[in-house]
Amino acid sequence: MLGQENLNLRLLNDKNGALLLSRLGHTDTKAMLKNQNTSLVTREARGWTQTLARYRTPSPTRSIIELVITAGPLILLWFLMWATLDLAYWVCLSLAVPAAGFLVRLFMIQHDCGHGAFFHHRIANDWVGRVIGVLTLTPYDFWRRTHAIHHSTSGNLDRRGIGDVDTLTVHEYLALSRWRRLGYRVYRHPIIMFGLGPAFLFIVQHRLPFGLMRAGWQPWLSAMATNIAITALVATMIWLVGVVPFLLVHLPIVLLAASTGVWLFYVQHQFEHTAWDRDGVWRLHEAALHGSSYYDLPGVMRWFTANIGVHHIHHLCSRIPYYRLPLVLRDCPELVVIGRLTLIQSFRCVRLVLWDEDQQRLVSFGAARHRYGLV
Repeated sequence: MLGQENLNLRLLNDKNGALLLSRLGHTDTKAMLKNQNTSLVTREARGWTQTLARYRTPSPTRSIIELVITAGPLILLWFLMWATLDLAYWVCLSLAVPAAGFLVRLFMIQHDCGHGAFFHHRIANDWVGRVIGVLTLTPYDFWRRTHAIHHSTSGNLDRRGIGDVDTLTVHEYLALSRWRRLGYRVYRHPIIMFGLGPAFLFIVQHRLPFGLMRAGWQPWLSAMATNIAITALVATMIWLVGVVPFLLVHLPIVLLAASTGVWLFYVQHQFEHTAWDRDGVWRLHEAALHGSSYYDLPGVMRWFTANIGVHHIHHLCSRIPYYRLPLVLRDCPELVVIGRLTLIQSFRCVRLVLWDEDQQRLVSFGAARHRYGLV
């Protein structure tokens, strides 16, 4: 009897509904079934985009309120941290946790501005986004462009590299030299991915338009203008409170917010049954619906992260303001079960580092070693 890897029996429906018995190799069978279901799944995903379109209209009043209740407490907490420096530094550090939460939330407002979802008019979205970008250390126009690339290529194995977490397939990893495998392992280690990496990304890498260095003057203008504004703001704050107090207050907030932001982005696409495909079979709407998770967080965390966990709906219709996403889940309960991850389940995603094209899922180094004899 032939092994399952080399021979599969499949019952397929022909156009008349008759059952056909097909003996195909594993790769051919998978490709045939994939092609057979692609049009159906794509139609399903496209159908959802039409349903979701009615939730796109922002409320200017609600958006302004969201901005005020996010930026206001952040500023208040910052000065409260500064005021407690002489009391005890652990008190100051304890306040850094909610302050970082508000900074994350402010970034999510910038994120919605980048999608044109926060206000009706682009000029309002862009200038609010640019101002927030100074506080989040993120050049808005440059980031908006790379993030748009992320949305248009997410889940496409042949268009990786901009606005995503570097992810190799098992076979790509196997083809690497021993030293390059080590480099990938270091990159995917939690200490780098969620500790040193986020700090480097927001403090260092965002100072230049990496990825778009030769894409004209606009990315450079965005990065340099943001750098000048950050320098002016930092100089002003140092003049007001001093170098050491500024660093003691601001650095913990930035580091916590950066790590939180990278973690959120990671679990939105790096989960076991996400969707990756090659150009020939990749479909935008299918990748949006099934390649993005629904990160079902507790209420307080959901508020601080501005519903960004409802990521599959966001990718299907990025023009929906974040404060309308819970309404979508209420009205469309079918979407609640797609790609759902709880907080506990999300911690298991850290181990998933390689895309297995044969099994169509993310796997750990250990699972790849067991299946492919990986070193």
